[in-house]
Amino acid sequence: MQERLWVFRPSNIALQTNLSRLLSISTVTASVLLARGVTTADEGSRWMCSTQDRLHDPFLIPDMDRAVERLHLALCRQERVCFYGDYDVDGVSATSLYLSFYQGLGGNACGYIPHRLAEGYGLNEGAIRRLAQEGITLLVTSDCGTTSHHEITIANQLGVDVVVTDHHQTDAPMPSALAVLNPHRRDAIYPFKGLCSAGLAYKVVSAYQQRYGSGAVDPASCLDLVALATVADIVPLQDENRILVREGLRQITRGDRCGIRALKQVAGITNACTSETVGFRLGPRLNAAGRLDHAMTCVRLLTTESAQEAVQIAEQLEQLNRQRQQIEAGITSEACACLQENEPSAAIVLGSRDWHLGVVGIVAARLVDRFHRPSIVIAMNGEGIGKGSARTVEGFDLYQALSECRDLLEAYGGHPSAAGLTIKESRLEEFRRRFCALAARWSGAVRTVPTLHVDAEVNLTDVNFSLIQELESLHPFGAGNPEPTLAVRGLDVVDVRVVGEKHLKLRVRQGRSYIFDGIGFRMGPLGDLGLQSGRAVDLAFSPERNHWNGYDRVQLRIKALRMSGEVS
Repeated sequence: MQERLWVFRPSNIALQTNLSRLLSISTVTASVLLARGVTTADEGSRWMCSTQDRLHDPFLIPDMDRAVERLHLALCRQERVCFYGDYDVDGVSATSLYLSFYQGLGGNACGYIPHRLAEGYGLNEGAIRRLAQEGITLLVTSDCGTTSHHEITIANQLGVDVVVTDHHQTDAPMPSALAVLNPHRRDAIYPFKGLCSAGLAYKVVSAYQQRYGSGAVDPASCLDLVALATVADIVPLQDENRILVREGLRQITRGDRCGIRALKQVAGITNACTSETVGFRLGPRLNAAGRLDHAMTCVRLLTTESAQEAVQIAEQLEQLNRQRQQIEAGITSEACACLQENEPSAAIVLGSRDWHLGVVGIVAARLVDRFHRPSIVIAMNGEGIGKGSARTVEGFDLYQALSECRDLLEAYGGHPSAAGLTIKESRLEEFRRRFCALAARWSGAVRTVPTLHVDAEVNLTDVNFSLIQELESLHPFGAGNPEPTLAVRGLDVVDVRVVGEKHLKLRVRQGRSYIFDGIGFRMGPLGDLGLQSGRAVDLAFSPERNHWNGYDRVQLRIKALRMSGEVS
């Protein structure tokens, strides 16, 4: 288990006490709220009691008026509309949302997802020309289009209006589309910039409903799709996203959509669905289609009303995901072997003609987890053109770093935490040197060891069912709203053993407190953690309710352990 630096959030006793009093919550929960930037009772109540009446007005998004008016005109004229999305979970979820809502109005619409290997990311001229020949007069993008100046110009020349729904950042002017719905526009006044493309699609159909009414599909019934995309795209679970995902997770848990119900079945999911369920079990299965086959399969799954068809598609995705896991494991092993022979510098940039383009993003994430440094993994084709994915560590802005290497790249785009690029093989070494130099300059100014952020230091007597209930009100947890982590110092280990697949099972007490059970998944024995039996320990954990043998107990889910008195 990799050693981590424990970073305790700074505490403000006066603010903590005030929040605790005004919201009638424990000082521990008040500390957790402060760690998320919450300083007033009104902000705290939004976090703990998020309701849909707190959503922002969709018409504050630039060009929203134009977008809904053009959709309504297309409906009235029975024009043929195409919803064109990216091949990841965000793109297919947004495309499915648009299709479900618009076809529920009686609109004439189709979906289009480009093939990752044959067409690549985003709008492409060939697809636009084919769609125009098929009679498409309105094209609505999801998760792409902000940088597609050439392709949108071609569409305009062919008589196709384009509405862009996208959340990718860009320094360039907006393209010549009829509407560009992007919260990162320089002129955007929308209060929240963290929506993914499915979240933006939800705002579009909500705006349409406000102005013109809805048909057979209520936008609120599509929040399961928004939750899938928001969690899988790792956008911050703050502000509106928390509200949308909270309700969306309820819909996913209930299995309201037969496609999601079938996907849960093949994944063996029977319990309530959390952000972790989406991120680690549903999301990878949906992404597998775009990585190895064609992501339109996912659109079919998410829009079908046939339970039989849904099961067939879900089983197909399950097989694709297993293939993806095998390919990913092989490439990750090869990459790690290469890095063991050549000690990695401040960043990792690897490329090969033998690697599968569909899994380079996952491999990059695996390298970040293992080596804790920005990582780029590139799949080169036979013509010497490489397409790669980048992932990063906390604090290092990928988009900015790639911007400083733009003269060496054919194309790039994305976010501070995840990005993609296209590069000629002949420029790979020069790019590697410059990118690693940027990372070295950054890492020289900050401490780059893995960190564990602790929200509050507590006594074991503070940990009870009431605290657990308060902390549960802060869900969903994920990017931008991590699961609360608490810490206790100076615990006596009453009993320790290893259970299951190297899970550490502890019984601990603090002074004369009750004895608490703790579980550290895949942590192994204390000796493997460098800890000595009989010595006091500090424990970082999340408290949870454990129902077993007919009784509820407080359990400490262990995140890290260290000898008391150690300062990392």
